[in-house]
Amino acid sequence: MSTFPTEDFRPFFSANRPWLSHYPAHIPAELEQPLLPAFGLLERSARDFPQHIACQYYDQQLNYADLLALSRRTAQFLQEIGLQRGDRVGLLMPNMPEYLAAAYGVWMAGGGVVSISPLSVPEEVSALVESTNCRAVFTLDMLAPLVFDGHHHPPHVVVVTLRDRLPFWESLGYSLAHFMRTRFRSVPDDLLVHHFSQCLPELSADFQPPNIDLDFPAYIIPTGGTTSAPKAVLLSHRNLSANAEQIMYWSGRRMGQERFLAVIPFFHSYGLSTCVTAGIGLAATLILHHRFKPRTVLRLIRQHRPTFFLAVPTMLSALNKELMQHPIPDCSLNYCISGGAPLDSAVAAVFAEQTGATVVEGYGLSEASPVTHVGPLDGSARPGMIGLPLPGTDAMIVDADTGQGPLAVGQVGELVLQGPQVMLGYWNQPEETAQVLKNGWLFTGDLAQQDEDGFFRIVDRKKDLIITSGFNVYPNEVESVLRRFPNVRDVAVIGVDDPDRGQVVKAMLVMNKGIKFDQHAFDHFIHEHLGKHKRPRLIEVVSELPRNFLGKVQRRKLRDAHSDAPETVSSPPPGEE
Repeated sequence: MSTFPTEDFRPFFSANRPWLSHYPAHIPAELEQPLLPAFGLLERSARDFPQHIACQYYDQQLNYADLLALSRRTAQFLQEIGLQRGDRVGLLMPNMPEYLAAAYGVWMAGGGVVSISPLSVPEEVSALVESTNCRAVFTLDMLAPLVFDGHHHPPHVVVVTLRDRLPFWESLGYSLAHFMRTRFRSVPDDLLVHHFSQCLPELSADFQPPNIDLDFPAYIIPTGGTTSAPKAVLLSHRNLSANAEQIMYWSGRRMGQERFLAVIPFFHSYGLSTCVTAGIGLAATLILHHRFKPRTVLRLIRQHRPTFFLAVPTMLSALNKELMQHPIPDCSLNYCISGGAPLDSAVAAVFAEQTGATVVEGYGLSEASPVTHVGPLDGSARPGMIGLPLPGTDAMIVDADTGQGPLAVGQVGELVLQGPQVMLGYWNQPEETAQVLKNGWLFTGDLAQQDEDGFFRIVDRKKDLIITSGFNVYPNEVESVLRRFPNVRDVAVIGVDDPDRGQVVKAMLVMNKGIKFDQHAFDHFIHEHLGKHKRPRLIEVVSELPRNFLGKVQRRKLRDAHSDAPETVSSPPPGEE
């Protein structure tokens, strides 16, 4: 067992950091508790609030006692099909009660969760399943073809469905869409398919989770890289539980009193930490929905009256447009936390005015479980700032070239971090790990500055990372796929500003001489080979790309020239607009 004071919090509370004036000078009593394995968060909430509603999904409700029992039954099932301590299990599902039961069930069985994005294509899923050697995958029936159609698949697939919980007409549409997606597909002969609603055993009275060391691997989440060798963050039970406890303490630790509007995707590290771990740790009620739709979200707010809303800026921008037309009198929201991408202060101001909620911005990265900074909820948050480091998190600005620091207040440099939420490393990639974990510090690759009161602001991204609708897109990964499009001689990908999505992906293509660009064929190609968030929405055909003397494409020049490009054409993925 580990405790925050002895191993995780005390060094940072005693450090000479300006932001510590915003936290108690002493170690808070609630942080004197032992740090639990990830599944201990659910066990504690079920012990203290067994009848409190854990999740609300359409008309379905599970209290904490029910959710714990369902998770234990899932763990027993996994052990019965041969899951061994340390084996990996993929989750390919939207936000639904089965996601929670599967995640906690995997941890209770001694396994590790592999997060698989529903935005992926079969070759991406196959590569991740193969590289992590998943022993099973839990998937929505609509998403099962992503597993079946890959070159590599796990021995077991557990299928869940939305059909029985949808309203009548939605259920009919869902059934038809499922039929169209699966009618020409067959299940591989060496794959065992189980149906979640039928396969779980009766709960054994003597079931006990295995003893798990806090540094035991618990979660793997891809962050980018080529589809043949995806880079993935490896997080421990300590990482997940510590970040949950940090968020809980920051939020006021009102146990059993909060209602979280949980539409931020659980397969994203932001949704994992704020809802799946911190939300469950707070014994909050999670109001779930599997897809963000502005009108649906407003209906959920009116009907279920959440107190917390976890969002990305694109959600707030879309909701503002609806709220201007359909305001919510006496809105229940107390707080809105925006993360995943920079938040425009005007967007935040409009949402705060329309809902009455306190809107703050946070910051994190998958390598830190992911939350490291967030604005205070007492009204002292500053527009355009990512806030203060969470308790137990140390942050420093260093020279972006040398890594030396700290720099003086107000100077711009690379943001580096320490804390119990910092990852174990990248899965099976020690060289890549060594590039970002140096002398006990996580080098984020983001350029930032700190003011005299300890508030931080992100200035720019050191890397060429594109963040669109809260999702990370790596240009190199997209470029490697686009080079496979027939007659493309050269390609570069950048992110350009977009009022609704934060950024969108733009591709600049150099075609072989005498070849005319075929927009229709290109749209079909990217629809097949790239996840939705990675697909270029802007295309420009150019004669050549600017390169430096080493032959590297100068993306900054491309970004600067974007506004002057005369032949940029919009290329939304088929069926998305």
